[in-house]
Amino acid sequence: MEITLTVNGTEFTRDIEPRLSLTQFLREHLDLTGTHIGCDTSGCGACTVTLNGDAVKSCTILAVQANGSEVTTIEGMAKNGEMHPIQAAFKEEHGLQCGFCTPGMVMVAADILKHNSKPSEEDIRHGLKGNFCRCTGYHNIIKSIQHAAETINK
Repeated sequence: MEITLTVNGTEFTRDIEPRLSLTQFLREHLDLTGTHIGCDTSGCGACTVTLNGDAVKSCTILAVQANGSEVTTIEGMAKNGEMHPIQAAFKEEHGLQCGFCTPGMVMVAADILKHNSKPSEEDIRHGLKGNFCRCTGYHNIIKSIQHAAETINK
């Protein structure tokens, strides 16, 4: 089946199997490997991307369902070689350890801040509930998102 998606601002048309997940499409057809496969059951959130502006777990969506949509992956967050303020905040506040969950966390953080420019710690914890980190304990992830909010709101 032929699909066309705009990914990180570039339009792509590909022939794919109808059963291909959006995660697999991004990784295998576009070589965008920042979107991680952590569980294939939507439990971990490592595959989070934005679809038409909203955070989604790309392992739960077939690529054909996203036909005609706009997708942003972690690779699309940086602009002109400069990290997005959320990415920079994760670096500055040590919001990562092994880094496996980080792309999904950054994408969810962008969604949290899109809907609430000054989230409380409780708001952030609630927004992160669908993403799992095995390393950090979330303390520095929360600090990173708070720091990003402050930076973006300057």
